[in-house]
Amino acid sequence: MGTIRDYRNMVEQPWGKMFYELIYEQLNISEEKRVRILDFGAGFCITANYYAKNHEVVAVEPNEEMYNLRAEDNEYTLITQGVDYLKAVPDNYFDVVLCHNVLEYVENREAVLDQLGRVVKPEGILSIVKHNLLGRVMGSAVLADDPNVALELLNNISEDSMFGNRSVYSNELLIETLSHDMKLSDSYGIRTFFGLSSNNEIKHTNEWYQSMLALEIKTSTMEEFKKIAFFII
Repeated sequence: MGTIRDYRNMVEQPWGKMFYELIYEQLNISEEKRVRILDFGAGFCITANYYAKNHEVVAVEPNEEMYNLRAEDNEYTLITQGVDYLKAVPDNYFDVVLCHNVLEYVENREAVLDQLGRVVKPEGILSIVKHNLLGRVMGSAVLADDPNVALELLNNISEDSMFGNRSVYSNELLIETLSHDMKLSDSYGIRTFFGLSSNNEIKHTNEWYQSMLALEIKTSTMEEFKKIAFFII
């Protein structure tokens, strides 16, 4: 299963960097106007650190092992609490709220979503990245060569991880849970192809990286490919 430090090392690899580059491409937050951003469940604060170059960023991460390994090239505010911090934030406070790969691990998903919807401005952006069940099935069956795990995922839609039990929820459930008159405006697939090959040597070449990045961007809005992407934003 690996450790938190193993995971930190992984995000520095080309396939880890591409995940973040795709998020930045898809969110397309302008650098011309300084906005207030909340990164809830910031992990290693890689996304928070990136946006802190041009924006006011608050990174919320209660996991000490993760925030001790955080990126901190740029200045942002680190909050080592969780939902309790959200409850103290005024309504309509943030222009952008990020919640990436977090809701799979919380028991009170609806309550967290309610708080996130409350603190984002009515005209703001709530960005959620979530694991996609069909993408995880593809990864287990193809990359890991483990069809038994793929079958278990299809039957149980939950699995153990280094962060605890991971419950993969549907897009429909997310949309039904959104409140505060929010609506889904866009969705994209992430890691449709680049996580299905075990040939890591080629992934360190610039030719592979740039071509794969272009392919991922091209297919990220195509419904046929979104269905099997490892993540949905």
